[in-house]
Amino acid sequence: MSPLLYELHWLRVPERIEFRLAVLAHRCINGTAPRYLAGELERVADTASRQRLRSASSPALHVPRSLHKTIGDRAFPVAASKAWNKLPPAITSLSSLHTFKRALKTELFRRLYGDAHHRP
Repeated sequence: MSPLLYELHWLRVPERIEFRLAVLAHRCINGTAPRYLAGELERVADTASRQRLRSASSPALHVPRSLHKTIGDRAFPVAASKAWNKLPPAITSLSSLHTFKRALKTELFRRLYGDAHHRP
């Protein structure tokens, strides 16, 4: 199935989920998501106890602790923050949603198939 997915330039289901979570996180950070979602995410720089750390200058999101590893890690604030924090700063710093989606898909495709398979 992978050669077909590669040829069609499609992502597998886990990468597609990560794509959707990262896009929602981007929308939350840039103020284009519904308020009920945007209120669930918090930048590390906005956390009072972490403002003096070097990580406060990064675009990272605070990953809330979950009580249950199986169900809690699937909650939007946890899953979206983890997906966002896995991305390189060159992608998380993009403000345009269209440009972000294109760079994100390229990054996930590169992770899935490696640089050797990446088309120019």
